Amino acid sequence: MGWENLTSISEFLLLGFSEQPEQQEVLFGMFLSMYLITVVGNLLIILAVITDAQLHTPMYFFLANLSLADAGFVSTTVPRMLANLWIQNQVISHAGCLSQLYFFMLFVMLEAFLLAVMAYDRYVAICHPLHYIMVMSPGLCVLLVSASWIMNALHSLLHTLLMNSLSFCANHVIQHFFCDINPLLSLSCTDPFINELVIFTIGGLAGLVCVLCLIISYVYIFSTILKIPSAQGKRKAFSTCSSHLSVVSLFFGTSFCVYFSPPSTRSAHKGTVASVMYTVVTPMLNPFIYSLRSRDIKSSLRKLIWDRKTHSSQ
Repeated sequence: MGWENLTSISEFLLLGFSEQPEQQEVLFGMFLSMYLITVVGNLLIILAVITDAQLHTPMYFFLANLSLADAGFVSTTVPRMLANLWIQNQVISHAGCLSQLYFFMLFVMLEAFLLAVMAYDRYVAICHPLHYIMVMSPGLCVLLVSASWIMNALHSLLHTLLMNSLSFCANHVIQHFFCDINPLLSLSCTDPFINELVIFTIGGLAGLVCVLCLIISYVYIFSTILKIPSAQGKRKAFSTCSSHLSVVSLFFGTSFCVYFSPPSTRSAHKGTVASVMYTVVTPMLNPFIYSLRSRDIKSSLRKLIWDRKTHSSQ
């Protein structure tokens, strides 16, 4: 290998979706609309939870943090993609790429942890309703959310530092619209064994804990619901966790398609489309799922918007 191939590069090229100008204009308008809907929708839920005293409960405290994670999640990837589409400059610096990787991993793992915490909250609410207030105390809620933020910040920092230790040589073209960990590892000209080992051990363990928490919680939830004698009681109990179950199915279903699909079926185009579902569509749909299925959220949002209209008209 020549000396020129061993020289580390200082920037990457994000291929994105299409090089045809007419398609880029359509993509820019579509993703800008989706981004604005996502940010506004999640911020409205956060404002509703903060301003409405009726929503000062553990479930909505976790939901507000999930909305914050969704807003951060989509803001990590989409603004850069929009800038690339608008100015038709696909170059991203090495430092910018690592920064994007850090925040992407932080918010995606934070979302998984928060969904697991919310599953535990629904388990306590449905299986142990008389002890709910005592078990889900404000101190425990703050501890669970704080631990999720801190652990995932350190976890993302570890992966980012390990990625920074790799050398990226002649090939600097990323077959993606953002800096994800797998495309970056495939460009490394040094052995990424340590990075892959950390992914499969620490990252795998963190993901396994979240999935097990979700599965165990819902096994107990469904077994408790099935024991309820009346059909109306079953519907009422299931309605308290249906929104969360929808979001869990959407988030983990799309993420598994991105990271656990068979190698024989993978392609750059399919991976990009699946990543759009995972990183853009899912955060956009979450506020709609919760607002449409939760009467409390719908009522609070109506009051929030109506109060703003009333104050603006005065």
